[in-house]
Amino acid sequence: MAKTTKTSRPQRLGVWLFGAYGGLATTLVVGTRAIARGLAEPRGLATELPVANGIPFQDLGGIVFGGHEIRDSDYTSAATEIHARTGSLPPELLRPLRKDLAAASRNVVVGAMPNPGRTIASLADRALRHEKLAVAAERIRADLRAFRTANRLDRVVCVNLTSTEPALRPSPAHRSLAAFERALQKNDERAVRPSAIYAWAAAKEGHPFVHFTPSGSALLPAIQEAFAQSGTPFMGRDGKTGETLVKSALAPMFAHRNLRVLSWQGYNILGDRDGRVLSDSANKKTKVATKDALLPSILGYPLHTHVGIDYVPSLHDLKTAWDFVHFEGFLGFKMALQFTWQGCDAILAAPLVLDLVRFADLAQRRGESGPMPHLACFFKQPFGVAEHDLHVQWQMLVAYLERVRAGQRV
Repeated sequence: MAKTTKTSRPQRLGVWLFGAYGGLATTLVVGTRAIARGLAEPRGLATELPVANGIPFQDLGGIVFGGHEIRDSDYTSAATEIHARTGSLPPELLRPLRKDLAAASRNVVVGAMPNPGRTIASLADRALRHEKLAVAAERIRADLRAFRTANRLDRVVCVNLTSTEPALRPSPAHRSLAAFERALQKNDERAVRPSAIYAWAAAKEGHPFVHFTPSGSALLPAIQEAFAQSGTPFMGRDGKTGETLVKSALAPMFAHRNLRVLSWQGYNILGDRDGRVLSDSANKKTKVATKDALLPSILGYPLHTHVGIDYVPSLHDLKTAWDFVHFEGFLGFKMALQFTWQGCDAILAAPLVLDLVRFADLAQRRGESGPMPHLACFFKQPFGVAEHDLHVQWQMLVAYLERVRAGQRV
């Protein structure tokens, strides 16, 4: 009688979303399940390009979602609301995914709200407990462990998709992990934001962390030390999806043709909760800082730049950006380029997040730790990377994939 061989079960990867019911997170969950079930093409995914052939990325069908959220909702309700406003998640796509969305909703638990800033605090409608920092931080860790155990997960990747936070005032608590953890024990709320607590918890649990928002408090020196201590990969910050993506592709053209850019004026209008949060000047300042930094770096000289962001409620997630580029050519003659970018933020960003999850998971399986500079092309302000030219950043990613394919260590 022939022996039967046991087949190993497919690997299950947990993806924990901080900001689980936001428009981006909801679009990500719906899109991932739709692609896994053959209901949609993997459009927008770099990990599905020919350049990624042969790379052992996590299968999309084995991804399980969960997360923290400060608002009352569920994925079906959130997706229905999104479709009513933008038309991007139609009912015919959602109906076959009802059970998938219900299962993911059961994995979403109450988030933490230490010192979020007034505008983000106004978004909360869940029954949030006023916890001491140390209690909240340990609860977040316990939630991550429970998610992994309950869903029989092999690994977990954490992603920060929360709203843009106001900048933190510098504090001694930010300089080292020991100082940060003393601040938690002393309940020094002025030294933290929610994203700092979330990033700390991910690092302490040894889960790769993707920081997709502009918030600076998630990757403080103290938090970086926590990731180094646990030997965990991380990367951020602020996903590059729209106007800045175009800038990082277009600006090198002027440099390569020796055309001097005199001014680059940008203007963005958007609605949805992101727009509402960015209508607060303290939150907007954090966002503008990540959008306005790359041009002098690419061009190699100072120039007049401006990034305007205004809240237009009726646009919802359909963002519009208009840019005016004034440049000087041969014989000093001045000319101009204008472009308009109109896109659905969540539709543009969701495949990037999914790519980043797969890359972060791959890095951990390969024994890599610390920042992932090869992912610079996905971010407006890539951690530890001074290069902002999209084309150069892309070649960094291609070179990494070639090393992985060859079995080389990074």
